[in-house]
Amino acid sequence: MNSTAQPSPGASLTQHSVTVLLVDDQAIVGEAVRRMLAGETDIAFHYCPDPTKAIERANEIGPTVILQDLVMPEIDGLTLVKFFRANPRTRDTPLIVLSTKEEAETKAQAFALGANDYLVKLPDKLEVVARIRYHSKGYINLLQRNEAFSKLQESQRLLAEEVAQAAKYVRSLLPGPLTGPVKGNVRVDWKFIPSTQLGGDSFGYHWLDADHFAMYLLDVSGHGVGASLLSVSAMNVLSAQALPNTDFRDPGQVLHGLNEAFQMDKHDGKYFTMWYGVYRKKERRLAYAGAGHPAPLLLQGPDPAGARWSELAPQGPVVGMLPDFSFDQTECALEPFARLFLFSDGVFEIDRTDGAMWKYGDFKAYLSTLPPDDEAMMDKVVNHVREIRGQDSLADDFSLVEIRF
Repeated sequence: MNSTAQPSPGASLTQHSVTVLLVDDQAIVGEAVRRMLAGETDIAFHYCPDPTKAIERANEIGPTVILQDLVMPEIDGLTLVKFFRANPRTRDTPLIVLSTKEEAETKAQAFALGANDYLVKLPDKLEVVARIRYHSKGYINLLQRNEAFSKLQESQRLLAEEVAQAAKYVRSLLPGPLTGPVKGNVRVDWKFIPSTQLGGDSFGYHWLDADHFAMYLLDVSGHGVGASLLSVSAMNVLSAQALPNTDFRDPGQVLHGLNEAFQMDKHDGKYFTMWYGVYRKKERRLAYAGAGHPAPLLLQGPDPAGARWSELAPQGPVVGMLPDFSFDQTECALEPFARLFLFSDGVFEIDRTDGAMWKYGDFKAYLSTLPPDDEAMMDKVVNHVREIRGQDSLADDFSLVEIRF
């Protein structure tokens, strides 16, 4: 049914009573119907003898059924049927036309224009009351369904606004790119595309001191507000360096501290994967530790022509799963040309248009087809992902961070 039916102004959609509007220029008919309904305490009766004012009167009272004569001065009854159906407030209101005799052609015209029923006036009281109740019940049910639908739409709108505000807040916490001549010759850029749901991706980077540059990316299990809140909490802990007895220059200690602080049995069963690294500028070395996170990809060599890809594989379980777990860290030397890519699984777990999934190996293989010194590498990854998915929206947060040493 059409969802445009509306009650009278100020009426509650959950407390409708049967309301009849009779439009007939003959006062004797109006009085006869009034008497038929006089003993029905749950039926409100309204009479309009002037068909030119019928639409206005209907808009005022919001009838649950309209009885309308077909032969009236000034406005033809069939024309008035068209007016009622063109009026937004009465578009779906049940309409019973009244005629002095049975005429098949007139009936057909009335039904074609939108009438719901046809009565030869005046029938027995029992029949009139029964038809009024029958049509009103269906219309009241329609109004109640429309109210429920409107409330659902409003709640969805409010929820969408809240999710959008939360996503905007999460994005505001992400650090700005480090481009151009910057401290320590470290340059960072990133691409973050939130999914249609509020997700749990976050990342960050900052100088711990003049010689140590920290970088990380984490991905909380699941979607929604809970995942986002846990992600923000972890990010705030990292940015404030608020873990007790933790040297933030030691990736293993950082993951251990996070694991103790965010045990899943205390966080609604949620956990997160993570990779955390620290670049030591003087030694040009990178220390890192992982917790169930996709292995970052390092492209390095003496120069772009001699650069090769390698995986910085994580070693430990996800954060929050095993209490008092000691995470090991790994170190590697960085060659003169070095580009590191951190990412969440939303970068490579992409449903293709052919039904297959684009996986980690496919992502790595695609990167290897691009020139090592390609300045637009991340843009090309984004465009390629959208192309193989066949749409701009993604099922999971897309987080891709590029760090150049």
